[in-house]
Amino acid sequence: MDDIQVAIMMGSKSDLPVMENSAKILKDFGVKYEMKVLSAHRTPKETAEYAEGLRSRGLRVVICGAGASAALSGVVAAHTTLPVIGVPIDATALNGMDALLSTVQMPPGVPVGAVAIGEAGAKNAALLALRILSLQNGSIEKGLEKFKKDQKKAILDIQLN
Repeated sequence: MDDIQVAIMMGSKSDLPVMENSAKILKDFGVKYEMKVLSAHRTPKETAEYAEGLRSRGLRVVICGAGASAALSGVVAAHTTLPVIGVPIDATALNGMDALLSTVQMPPGVPVGAVAIGEAGAKNAALLALRILSLQNGSIEKGLEKFKKDQKKAILDIQLN
């Protein structure tokens, strides 16, 4: 076990600029992660094998970013009992709505937590992963408390006049 706690997956390398937002937040909190490009449609066997091996390797949460049909998070959720957070990516003329609906419309028994489309979703996916990890890690919990205080201060410090 190499202390990696979060897997960040994406269906295409073109999703990397969005998913780097998840990685940055995890890095800022000192949480180790790994990133992998695997496609639910183009590499289905490899995707399933990777997902099936995550828990035994000690990972705790999976963040999946995908556009268009956005099947990646559902396929991963079908092959693991770890929490899976889906990040819909704006990759088509439908501005990410297709990916959003694919991410949230999972059948009963195959849960995927869904966040907003794009960069905001990638950031929130990392923060949600951190909240999950904080249930068993007090230093992450303290980091999240500081993060919330810093956000509050940034808003309260705004001077409009």
